[in-house]
Amino acid sequence: MNNKNIKELFDDFIKQCRYITKLSESSIDGYNSTFELLLKIYPDLTVEMLTPALMTEFFEKLEKRARIVGRNKTVKVGIKSSTVATYRSKLNKFFNWLVSNGYLKSDPFGGMAYPDVDYDDKKFLRKEELEKIVAAISTRSNNLLVRKRDLAMFYTLLYCGLRRGELIGLKVYDINLEKREMTVAAETSKSKNSRIIPIHLELVTLFKDYLAERKKLRYQTSSLFVSNNRDAGITFNGLKHFVDNIKNASGVNFHLHQLRHTFAVNLLNNHSDIAKLKQLMGHRDIRMTASYLRCLPTESMRADVESLRLDKMCWRYFRYDSEDVCQSATVNVRQKRPNK
Repeated sequence: MNNKNIKELFDDFIKQCRYITKLSESSIDGYNSTFELLLKIYPDLTVEMLTPALMTEFFEKLEKRARIVGRNKTVKVGIKSSTVATYRSKLNKFFNWLVSNGYLKSDPFGGMAYPDVDYDDKKFLRKEELEKIVAAISTRSNNLLVRKRDLAMFYTLLYCGLRRGELIGLKVYDINLEKREMTVAAETSKSKNSRIIPIHLELVTLFKDYLAERKKLRYQTSSLFVSNNRDAGITFNGLKHFVDNIKNASGVNFHLHQLRHTFAVNLLNNHSDIAKLKQLMGHRDIRMTASYLRCLPTESMRADVESLRLDKMCWRYFRYDSEDVCQSATVNVRQKRPNK
């Protein structure tokens, strides 16, 4: 018989995620924040209350609630389909765990289709936005260490596509300037796989400048990116402070993960192999990498469309995975077709 309340069961679930599944702390933070939101709306929640009706009511409340966001204290109402999908995915992991362990009879989301997510919202940053951010970083501080550190951090995110936790987890010995390689350790990666990323030449110069200034100030911490007021690595709060300051100085409303999107979209826009991009970004599944294809700007595909010619259209088909696909895009349509 189970005597644990739902909060205690959630704690057990998180322990398994952390120590057995070995999920990254950023993933666990996502589970925690979503569950805390559920408890905020239903503070007396019990396992027995988890039903499809309650989940419908939960998302209805989220849709209708008014909340104040941003420095301008703007009042917003509603919730995006992508946010609904994210919350549902994170709650569903816990609900499935409850079912698997016999604490819950059925999944409260059982039989419900996922929302159609609109990806028209461009998540990458444009050239003019990036230029404004660089200008703001270059002029915002009189502290030479902070300025050189912030430029190196920004370009590391932009040219290496790192996640926030991977950036904070970088050590001095992870950077090999002779080989122009950066190692992202498995323990800091969401995929729990280590990977090596080539370092852009422009970033090599920024690293040299920053590391020389850091050495001059006699920092001893192994963390690559340091705090400006103590001998330790920069924290998540420090990164948030960095972003808030740059947003105000540049006038560009952005978040750090957009630099990862910008990295991916620009590599694809420059015809990079999607398998290479998968490795660079540390994805487990290439379908995650392929999701960035939806963000490619229309102009980047114009030349591909203009390359179409009637006299180069496919004419021969063969069976593959129950679908007819074109065997050759180079056969001249005017060529005499073989007898059937």
